Amino acid sequence: MNDTVNRQILLVEKPTGKLGPEHFKLAKGAIPEPKDGEVLVRTRYISLDAANRAWMHGATYRAAVEANTVMAGGGIAEVVSSKAPGLAPGDIVFGDTGWQDYAAVPAKHMTKMPRMEPMTHLLSVYGIAGLTAYFGLLDVGKPKAGETVVVSAAAGSVGSIVGQIAKIKGCHVIGIAGGKDKCHWLTSELGFDAAVDYKDGATFKALRAAAPKGIDVYFDNVGGDILEACLSLMNNRGRIACCGAISQYDGVPSATGPRGVPGLIVVKRLIMQGFIVMDYMDQRDQALADLQSWVASGKLKVQEDVIAGLENTPKALIGLLAGENRGKRMVKV
Repeated sequence: MNDTVNRQILLVEKPTGKLGPEHFKLAKGAIPEPKDGEVLVRTRYISLDAANRAWMHGATYRAAVEANTVMAGGGIAEVVSSKAPGLAPGDIVFGDTGWQDYAAVPAKHMTKMPRMEPMTHLLSVYGIAGLTAYFGLLDVGKPKAGETVVVSAAAGSVGSIVGQIAKIKGCHVIGIAGGKDKCHWLTSELGFDAAVDYKDGATFKALRAAAPKGIDVYFDNVGGDILEACLSLMNNRGRIACCGAISQYDGVPSATGPRGVPGLIVVKRLIMQGFIVMDYMDQRDQALADLQSWVASGKLKVQEDVIAGLENTPKALIGLLAGENRGKRMVKV
C-alpha cells in the first residue's frame, strides 16, 4: 500500500446482465482529509458479499451504488487520524469503507472493534456473516432439537455457520451447495448430516431423499428454484428465514418464480420472514459470547477465503457470485 496515494476501485458502469471486470476500473487519488466528526481510516480487509451485487440494482437497506463512484463495501480498518471523540489513531473499526485504501467517514458510522488475531475473524465468524447466521437461524428460524434444518448456499460465509449452529442446537442439518467437493466438505469437515448438489439438476429429488420427514426450518440465501423446491417439502408450521436471493442478483432471474407463493404458505401455515442483521445490534454482545464459546470449544469451525490485493477485488467478487469460495471471502488490502 502506498502511503501517499489512495487507490480506489470505481464502478464505472452498472451491469444489466452478469457482472464482469469491465464494469470496474482502478483509479488513484489523494488521501482525503477528515472533517469535524470524521475519522481517516486505512482499510485492512474488505468484505465481499453477494449483497454487493444487489446494491448495483437499486436502493435496498442502503442507497444504490451509482456509476463512476467508489464501489461500496464493508471493511475492517485502522484509524489513522480522528476529528471525533471516542476514536483515536490505532483503533480498529468496522464500517462502509468502500473499495479503497483510505476513507474519511463519519465516526458515528464506524463500530469500534476489539484487537484480535486473526483479524479476519472480525469479518467472518464475529462479523456480519456470523451475526447474520446466528440471528437469522435462532430468532427467525427458531429451530428445535430433532427438527430438520435446510440451508442453501451452505458452503458460503453465512450458510456454513448456519448449518453448524443448527447442529449445535441438535438438529438434522442438510446443506445445499454447488459441486461434489463442496458437498463432501460440508459433511466431512463441518458435520452436516447430508448435502445436496444443486448442480446435479435433480435438487427436489435429492432433497426429498435427504429429508424424508420434511423440512421444519429453511434458511434461504438464494431464492428462485431452490426456494421453490424447499417450499414443497416444508412441514406444517415450518419457518423460512429469508436472508438473500443470490440467484436473482447476477444475470437473468428464474422465469417461474418461485411457484407455490402464497398457496403453499397458506396451506402449510408457514412463517416466511425476511430480516436484516442490523436490526439485532442491541443483542450483539450475547451473540458474540455464544459464537466465541463455540469456536473455542471446537464446535464451530471457521473457514476463510482471503484474496490479496485491492486490484483483485472485482475478480474476487465475480468469483464469489459464481460460487468459487468456501466460507467467508475477503480481500486483504
